[in-house]
Amino acid sequence: MPAIRHAEPWAIGLRTTVRTSTAEGWSVCEFRGKVRLEVRQVGSPKQAVFLPFDWAKSNVGDVLTRVRNIYQLVDEGHSLRGAADIAEGKAPKAVADWSGAVVRFKVQKMEHGRAVKPVTWQRCYQPVLDTAIEILTGRKPPTNPADLLDLAIRKWPPGSRARQIRAQSLAQFLRYCVNRENFPVLWMPPLDLASHVGAKGIHSGPSLKGDPLTDQQIINLINSLPVDEAGQRWRDALKLLAELGLRPIELQHLSVRSDTTTGRPHWWCSYRKRSGGGDTQPRRIHALPLVDAEGSPQRWSLIERWQAGLIALPPLSSGNGAGDAIATYLNRQQGWRSLRAALETKGERAVPYSFRHSYSLRGHQRGIDAGSVALSMGHSFEVHCRSYPWASTSGAQEAFERANEALMTAG
Repeated sequence: MPAIRHAEPWAIGLRTTVRTSTAEGWSVCEFRGKVRLEVRQVGSPKQAVFLPFDWAKSNVGDVLTRVRNIYQLVDEGHSLRGAADIAEGKAPKAVADWSGAVVRFKVQKMEHGRAVKPVTWQRCYQPVLDTAIEILTGRKPPTNPADLLDLAIRKWPPGSRARQIRAQSLAQFLRYCVNRENFPVLWMPPLDLASHVGAKGIHSGPSLKGDPLTDQQIINLINSLPVDEAGQRWRDALKLLAELGLRPIELQHLSVRSDTTTGRPHWWCSYRKRSGGGDTQPRRIHALPLVDAEGSPQRWSLIERWQAGLIALPPLSSGNGAGDAIATYLNRQQGWRSLRAALETKGERAVPYSFRHSYSLRGHQRGIDAGSVALSMGHSFEVHCRSYPWASTSGAQEAFERANEALMTAG
């Protein structure tokens, strides 16, 4: 039997090609006349498998093809032994059941842990997961989570809250697939999604979150609404949003309770919201009456009318929820369209949440500390400081003028 020469040009070329076409730590060698594939990775024991080829020049092409196939399978998450068996036809390559995983993920999200509501699933999860499944079952599906994220969320504007939510929802699904469905670990999504969400461009327009309105703008808007029975319902809904700083959905969770000490009535909201910024708990809400341009407080008597059964809210449960119902109604009203047009000329945006933003600004302008305003609005101090307005340009100017006037007078 002729001696095997490891230094022959074809053997050197084979080992060199394996190293350059795979990754660091991958190599082949001769062992008892057969080809042995070895993988050395930092922090892990050496792995090795025998390939069904003799160590011979005539098998170089087959060896290289087999090694590259095994490398691709390992990159997809298979073990070295499992990849070698699949490449040799000893074991079938598992096909990921993405559609079935979505069905099971929905059950997990809606029935276990911090269960989400059906409307949350439909709004935050279903759209992006439908898109992801369409991509993954297409002709050229992505082979890694980063590419999948980019493809699945590109229909939403870069830097938008909607795009951020969809990225987070898809990342949750991918983590579920790896941890619970035993999908290859390569599908574990990146921890930092910022590069996928992106940022708004300089020409992206005003904030989608909306800007606060002045008390007089709100008063004018409400006075412009129809005075029939349906119009009165919407008038009362907007008055409650403005005076109490509610989220639109909280109109459906509002009630009046009596103080245990004084017996005086106060507003109570039973809504619970789960978010990354902390849970919203049922809470007492403090009214902040609006004041018109002449300095006269608006005495809408909302709590008295509520107790007397004189407030009937408009339908808010149809479509995509209360916020969408309010937006749909307002977009039909000339007073709202005119207000939006006026704000757009200043680079500002009016949305249903603008009534809530106005409440925050009104509270700070009246000297109420941020913690108290945040408590009444139902979010954390950190969220309040990050997301809600503290001052207006005109209010800041007046505040500095008063401070300087007081200083000059005292001097």
